[in-house]
Order: sequence, then C-alpha cells, then structure tokens
Amino acid sequence: MARRKTKPKSGETEYLDGQLLVAMPSMPDERFARTVIYMCAHSEEGAMGIVINKKSKSVTFPELLVQLKVIDEKAAIRLPAEVETMQVLRGGPMESGRGFVLHSDDFQSGDSTVTIDKGVCLTATLDILRAIADGVGPHNAALALGYASWGPGQLENELLHNGWLTCPADPALIFDPAHDQKYDRALRAIGVDPGFLSGEAGHA
Repeated sequence: MARRKTKPKSGETEYLDGQLLVAMPSMPDERFARTVIYMCAHSEEGAMGIVINKKSKSVTFPELLVQLKVIDEKAAIRLPAEVETMQVLRGGPMESGRGFVLHSDDFQSGDSTVTIDKGVCLTATLDILRAIADGVGPHNAALALGYASWGPGQLENELLHNGWLTCPADPALIFDPAHDQKYDRALRAIGVDPGFLSGEAGHA
C-alpha cells in the first residue's frame, strides 16, 4: 500500500497518499459532506482513504473490543480511562464492519503495519487492538470502521470538478479527539475561511 514518494515529472499525476482530502460544500455525495479524509493509498489503480472526523453512532470502543473477542465483558470494565474513552470513527462506506487503525509509528505489527507518511501508520489486524487494550499500543491512534475508495481516475475526476480540496496532513489534526472541529481546522490550515468558502472555489 505504501509507495515511496518522488516529485512528479512534468505532466505526471501527483499522488495524494499521506495528504488530506477536504470536502467542498458542493460535494454531491451526502456520505462525504464536510468530511476530512486521510489518504492511505493513491496510484493509477485508484485510491483509498479513511474519514477522520465522523464518529460512529453505533458502537463504542469497549463494545467493539468485546464484539471482536479481544477482551471479555469483565475486562471491559477495567480498561484504562484513555482506552475506555477512545472514539470509533466512521471511516467510510466500504466494508463498514472492518476496522482500520491509523496510528503513530511507535507501534509495529510486522508486515501487518504499513507506514503511510510522516510517522503515520495503518494497521488492520487485531494485534493492535489487543495492544491498545493492554495499554502497550501506540501513543496516538484512531480506530475507524470502513474506508473510502475510488476506482482508476475517479478521484482525479472529482478533484477536477471541485469536489475536494487537498491539504498537507498534520498528525496533530489526525489524532485529535475533537472530531467536530477537524473540518474547519483543515480548511484554515490551507488558508481558507470556512465562512467564505463557496462551491465554486478552486483547488488549494
């Protein structure tokens, strides 16, 4: 999934893995309205990313650990406070029952962990959930159910038609638990005032 970044040559596509997509107000797909997406993979074959600012309304982190049999119900009562309050995100409409953990690079699970960019990794196995439950997981982590994906050329077309703005990814934003503030913060990070943003704006 990870790909070494090189500066694109003239006429080549600049791939966006390791960056953020910020939905424009004109976004026609309601599933992605006001979303901020961390791009995990982007190539000529398509793209994949995780929505980082939409909380799941259906399950809490302790409930998920019990459902996946990472811990039993008795152990759920004894979880550390920072684990008990860890929020579960709606990562996107694809495979919404599958978990993905974006995390800092102080945790590795062998070949299961993929380094995306700038100290941000992705792990999609139960090992990392067990480590988090035991208090030995990564310093920063965000668990998402599901992901967003695009076929070949689909994301490029959406960018061309002003569906998204692009923004450098800041780990401080990715892992901040204040999810309801991330959309406006991402816009401000690229110099856009949310109050003046219109659907006709160009790419950042």
